[in-house]
Amino acid sequence: MPADHGERLPIIRKEPPRRSARCAEAPPPGLLAGIAQFNAGEYWACHETLEDLWRPEPDHIRYLYQGLLQVGVGFYHLRRGNYRGAVNKLAGGLAYLAPTSPECLGVDVARLRAEAGAVLAAVRALGPERFGTLDVTDLPRIWLVDRTD
Repeated sequence: MPADHGERLPIIRKEPPRRSARCAEAPPPGLLAGIAQFNAGEYWACHETLEDLWRPEPDHIRYLYQGLLQVGVGFYHLRRGNYRGAVNKLAGGLAYLAPTSPECLGVDVARLRAEAGAVLAAVRALGPERFGTLDVTDLPRIWLVDRTD
């Protein structure tokens, strides 16, 4: 059940993102729900779902959630024609995801960083005047790593 955003959250000291020892764990149900929303292009719903995981989380795994959330918000801004929002959120999300690469909680972080990074590069190359010409019908998805070996 989503957290009530009016409740008091613990104060968590802001630190540079680093890899969590929990990256080897299986993805929790809330993360899987957020991934399904992301992959369906429901970026705002994904934001709400992942925020409920990210905000109260004291472990550095929070930066995986925050990075995925920000990449999704970047795609949301891209689809709405907001150049600055798309560039800022994509760049921020990719930075949050960097320490969790190549995979974390079953998420293929390296693949998402490569694919979303290519979108960000294309947006920057087009610039604010022409980025609206970019085809945004097939944006990158979040893939899970197959651990059946």
